[in-house]
Amino acid sequence: MTHKHKVLVTGGAGYIGSHVIRQLGEAGYDVVIYDNFSTGSPQAITQGKLVVGDLGNLERLYQVFAQHQFSTVLHFAASLIVPESVKYPLDYYTNNTRNTLNLLRCCQNMGVNQLVFSSTAAVYGEPKENPITESALTLPINPYGRSKLMSEWLIRDCGVSSSLRYVILRYFNVAGADSSGKLGQFSKNATHLIKLACDAVLDRRSNLQIFGNDFPTADGTGVRDYIHVEDLATAHLDALRYLEQGGESQVLNCGYGQGYSVRQVIEKVKTISGKDFPVIETQRRPGDPACAIANADKIHDVLGWKPKFNNLDKIIHSTLAWEVQKENFTSDLNTNIPIPHKLSLTS
Repeated sequence: MTHKHKVLVTGGAGYIGSHVIRQLGEAGYDVVIYDNFSTGSPQAITQGKLVVGDLGNLERLYQVFAQHQFSTVLHFAASLIVPESVKYPLDYYTNNTRNTLNLLRCCQNMGVNQLVFSSTAAVYGEPKENPITESALTLPINPYGRSKLMSEWLIRDCGVSSSLRYVILRYFNVAGADSSGKLGQFSKNATHLIKLACDAVLDRRSNLQIFGNDFPTADGTGVRDYIHVEDLATAHLDALRYLEQGGESQVLNCGYGQGYSVRQVIEKVKTISGKDFPVIETQRRPGDPACAIANADKIHDVLGWKPKFNNLDKIIHSTLAWEVQKENFTSDLNTNIPIPHKLSLTS
């Protein structure tokens, strides 16, 4: 099926963005990726045309919008490590909030009226009830969550004052890798629990840390709703089609509605891999909530989203398979990655 629709994907070289651009390309969309490679990898780009640029560079952004007639923007580019946001809050407000403002200004001035935004369950903070519905209070407890909530406010206000229609997707804990083994988490600084546990299995780290064993949960460790990256990517295509069909603006949770504690995840990884590794319990990190589980009824109802990988074992299997396979073609990950010839490096 061929689309004439051209979409801009900011942060398309990142973990989630790269899975989305692969699905977009396979669905026949004309994709332009805008990425500064601060955390993304050129090797993650399997579809589309790449423009190297920073969202802080408004002039560059306007050039890209002027050159292409985008029907929709999918906005992934963001900083997303909670402890880092506590340490460097201004960097997070700059990259997440101000850069969303820049992007919205471009959309408004260049007549792009459809946006799919990558948000986070961190906007809920320490929820009073789990599973969390979209109408729950948004009281984020760290600068990462606040910077993303402020971005949501900007988008909503634009929606009120203009013809912008949007779908804001609030991700819970994203994990896993593309089942074909071609895509996964490339970033060297990833902080995802399942990825770190797989690193421990593969002797890339000597131990795994549990941050906090005194949370008010069944076993004292944090509980999270893990969603497979492929299902999350599909949710973006569903959101895009929904907007193309004239759907009204929405805020939707992306999760499975099932929580697992840090201890449970670690035990699953050990069982599936058949390998034990040392686990060190240490104090809580600032900004970590005790429990975050999605009520995902709304995304099923509104988008007709049908997840295929709703299973922690599948998520762990795909992550392990990717981490083993990654060695084969990214042995130079820690050296300078050669930029493919198709990249446009003009500034």
